[in-house]
Amino acid sequence: MAVTCYTEEFTSTVSPARLFKALVTESHVFIPKAVPGGIKSVEFLEGNGDAGSIKQTNLVDGGKLKFMKHRIDVVEVEKLHTKYTLIGCDIEFEKVDSVVTEIKFEAAPGGGCVCKMTSEYHVKAGYELKVEEVKEGKLRASGLFKAVEEYLVALPEECA
Repeated sequence: MAVTCYTEEFTSTVSPARLFKALVTESHVFIPKAVPGGIKSVEFLEGNGDAGSIKQTNLVDGGKLKFMKHRIDVVEVEKLHTKYTLIGCDIEFEKVDSVVTEIKFEAAPGGGCVCKMTSEYHVKAGYELKVEEVKEGKLRASGLFKAVEEYLVALPEECA
């Protein structure tokens, strides 16, 4: 099995702690409110958000996917760091066994946040993953980040 790595970096005027809370520790409550046109609900199938928990994100009707399941591998609140693995969804991926994503939220010079995300695509034997094939996932991550950021800017009391 080959591993293909991609990195992405997002910047925001929102503090790292607020973004971490919205996207990680309170994501099950916050994300459906921030992205009602894309995400119906987020629920824990096992655990309560700590390492080892299984979280299911249920998407709105009409899209390619209905749900995604992630195993939370690491949650370090004090370091604003998380790592999780996509372990299932309602469609089978032809080329990919799993996707491991690691995100670090850091203070930006002059205020705000830099979010550094690394995704490891564990590709099935005999397949090769091209940049174009992960573009949709990268766009989805970018869109989620921007939607959450806009919501937090508009409502400064959220995740404060």
